[in-house]
Amino acid sequence: MWRQVLRGRNGRLTATACLGEAIYALNVFLVSTATPSVVHDLGGVRFIAWINTLYLVAAIVVGVAAGFLKQKLGTRRVMLLAAACFAAGSLAAAAAPVIAVVLLGRTLQGAGEGAIAACAYALLAEHLPITLIPKAMGAMAMVWAAGALAGPLTSGLLTELVSWRAALLLNLPLIATFAIFVLRSVPERDTAAASERLPATRLALLAAGIMLVAVAAVATSVAWWLVGVGLIMLTGTTVVDRRATVRLFPHDAFRPSTRFGKVHWIALLMPLGQASTSVYLPITVQNLWGYRPIVTGVIVATMALSWSASALLITLPQDISAVRAIRGGATLTAARLAIATLAIPGRALLPLLAAQVVIGTGFGLSWGWINQVGVDAAPQGERDLAAALLPTTQNAGYALGAALAGLIANASGYARELADGTGHGGVTVFATGTAVAVLAAFASFRLKA
Repeated sequence: MWRQVLRGRNGRLTATACLGEAIYALNVFLVSTATPSVVHDLGGVRFIAWINTLYLVAAIVVGVAAGFLKQKLGTRRVMLLAAACFAAGSLAAAAAPVIAVVLLGRTLQGAGEGAIAACAYALLAEHLPITLIPKAMGAMAMVWAAGALAGPLTSGLLTELVSWRAALLLNLPLIATFAIFVLRSVPERDTAAASERLPATRLALLAAGIMLVAVAAVATSVAWWLVGVGLIMLTGTTVVDRRATVRLFPHDAFRPSTRFGKVHWIALLMPLGQASTSVYLPITVQNLWGYRPIVTGVIVATMALSWSASALLITLPQDISAVRAIRGGATLTAARLAIATLAIPGRALLPLLAAQVVIGTGFGLSWGWINQVGVDAAPQGERDLAAALLPTTQNAGYALGAALAGLIANASGYARELADGTGHGGVTVFATGTAVAVLAAFASFRLKA
């Protein structure tokens, strides 16, 4: 079956989708490793979570809109425009004189990556036989892990030996290669022009809801009011969308009573919990523990290496069901965050490395199956929409998790400790992530085989 996936037209389409996934992985991890040096040079520790949140909010909005855009313009044109947007954002962030320009560059990167990711998943769902999709998604998971491994190590080296600006330019060769693959493999016009209008109001509500949670991190006097209003806006968006003729989400998205809804709750909660360490672990290790950027890169890369190894297992013959793999992955994620929460106050490096291995194994074991079960559980006419929603749901989890972690870090004084390079705090930030991951594990055990 691998020969069918990797040869001919199927192989070209799979390679293009894998490159899109690699861009996302490389960018996320190289930025997380370089971020402590960015905020050290430009200031703005209070806004560190925004470096991820703005990227992800843009990715979510454009990712949700990607289905409409590719119907209007065609998949190839959307992917090429997205690549150009991503490259412009990379250049802006690398040349930034102040933190605000970094945030602008990250927003442009997010818009580009949101379209790339959604189109990549939809490309496989539209053009590959259903029997080959699990293998193709397994290949994407392995490529993601490989990019995640290379990102922090290379970024750590460049940040330490050259500068963080050089690290942020690592994306450019890969995005250029991706554009060449798109030109050679994606049909020039593979979808009919659509007459539906883009539901801009619901997209705006979606973005505003997440951004209100992010703004709460730096507006501590009204923080919980902003969080409440933001969550109401997000909930209202999904409720209104279910009644709309032209929907952003499949009909059963996030309905806890359906198999499809349960999978999407798991896909949201796992990254939401893990975001606390994605944002604050690198800067904690560098600013409070005193390690160099390359060591930070190794710590981040440990998770990616574990992800890669466990993702490989899903492509091998084994007596394990998709649901058992998802349950195992969600449980391991919660266990890792609990270990990290205990290790942070004591500056225990070895337990922290062990925790990175555990969470990498958890995501690698389950993420390919989450995508497969999510697409399989969707109604036949909504599989394209479902395939595009899964990476968007993951981004929403990371965005909300980063915003929540930033809120708690600023409210508890942990951000101030990081800026001063003093203190042993952070337990509240990482414990909150653990609690969310436990909810994801609970949801996974309500998923029937």
